[in-house]
Amino acid sequence: MGIAFLAICILSFMVSLCKSDDQLTPAKPLYPGDTLISHGGDFALGFFSPTNSNVTLYVGIWYHNIPERTVVWIANRDSPITNPSSAMLFISNSSNLVLSESKGHTLWTARNNITTGGPGATVALLNSGNLVLRSPNGTVLWQSFDHLTDTILPGMKVLLKYNGQVAQRIVSWKGPGDPSTGNFSLSGDPNSDLQIFLWNGTSPYWHSGAWNGAMVAAMYQSNTSSIMYETIINTGKEISIMYSVSDGSPRMRLTLDYTGTLRVLIWNSNFLAWAVLFTYPSYACDRYASCGPFGYCDAAEAFPICKCLDGFKPDDGLNISRGCVRKEQMKFSDKDSFSTLPNMKVPDKFLYIRNRSFDECTEECRHNFSCTAYAYANLSSASTIGDRSRCLVWMGELVDMAKVSGLGENLYLRLPNSTAAKQFFVQPVYFVQRYSEAEEAIGGLENSVNTAIIVLGLKSTIIAYHPVFRWSHNQADTIT
Repeated sequence: MGIAFLAICILSFMVSLCKSDDQLTPAKPLYPGDTLISHGGDFALGFFSPTNSNVTLYVGIWYHNIPERTVVWIANRDSPITNPSSAMLFISNSSNLVLSESKGHTLWTARNNITTGGPGATVALLNSGNLVLRSPNGTVLWQSFDHLTDTILPGMKVLLKYNGQVAQRIVSWKGPGDPSTGNFSLSGDPNSDLQIFLWNGTSPYWHSGAWNGAMVAAMYQSNTSSIMYETIINTGKEISIMYSVSDGSPRMRLTLDYTGTLRVLIWNSNFLAWAVLFTYPSYACDRYASCGPFGYCDAAEAFPICKCLDGFKPDDGLNISRGCVRKEQMKFSDKDSFSTLPNMKVPDKFLYIRNRSFDECTEECRHNFSCTAYAYANLSSASTIGDRSRCLVWMGELVDMAKVSGLGENLYLRLPNSTAAKQFFVQPVYFVQRYSEAEEAIGGLENSVNTAIIVLGLKSTIIAYHPVFRWSHNQADTIT
């Protein structure tokens, strides 16, 4: 009898050490060795060490049932657990989710900011990868999808701007084995609602270019018929981006890594590895201002290179980092014409002029002798909020441009009358090797994923589009 009782106790103890429910309750905390598994089995929550040393532990969410542990969210990224034997994740009497270690020292807290429902909250790991703290009446008190780390998952709504201010950011790990806050981040442009930036500290590292109003679409994997939709939602007060995938699609994610590269990845079940669909920046000259003033990155080339705009030459021989200068001094006049540069990612640091037609936008630039270029888009098919035109003008230097085959827009460059009628011509400056992201990451999987563009329908102010991150409705640097 005693032996049987002891066996039952040992079995119960072992089960408690490897719990795999999808919920926590006040009476059922989580300890090292325990895991929560989402109801559909796609995600797990538990304690982990990125270096497998167990000297420091973190609480995180990762993909379940794939051989390569891929962490998508971390609770205590800047407060690691150093005493694992006393660590515990639990729901407090005030319905907060708390991570503590020895002597009750609190390392991290998900706070209940809604005083409703009373005690008795629960925590559930959803099959979307979202960890949700709920009151007894079902009210969501807190969710991990509102507290980003380095990864965007399908179904996660990222709040880019709120009342004209930068809202959420995704932030890279500090290193390959260090999930603490890194140097690189991604957010909305603090000076405009038209762009997204990657930052290295406080310095721009890459920018998306201004949204041009096109109804573009989605990322499509032709060999599996999987589609990843990218949707922008503009309520006038909030601007958010959200991703979703078609039913039956492989796992997909967007991750900003410690090198400052934003990758769109898809799980390849044949190779049992992540394959890279897209990267930003995609090559060296795609980094912010890599080609200097009046220089641009020609991404339409098989091997992207920096070039000078028509009428410009390298400022310092082959040193493109100094940019380009005009071949001859130019005196602006209101008789000047403009050269059309097609398929361009337009420069940063523009002035947004509202409520203008195309001809009016042209004249705005022509009659301002400081204006060096302009771009125009008709947004009538893409927005029901506010102004339906987008007139951008640039004063002085043009910085961070790219030529992108089939995806850019027309940039109208001011040139003297004697050169305006010439064909768009550029001077190559130096060679830049394209990154082979798939080879670098997983060894030759780039040919296993084929992409194409498909056109989607439009509903209200919600637009699905590609490439990453473009929207309108600017607050700063605006003329009405």
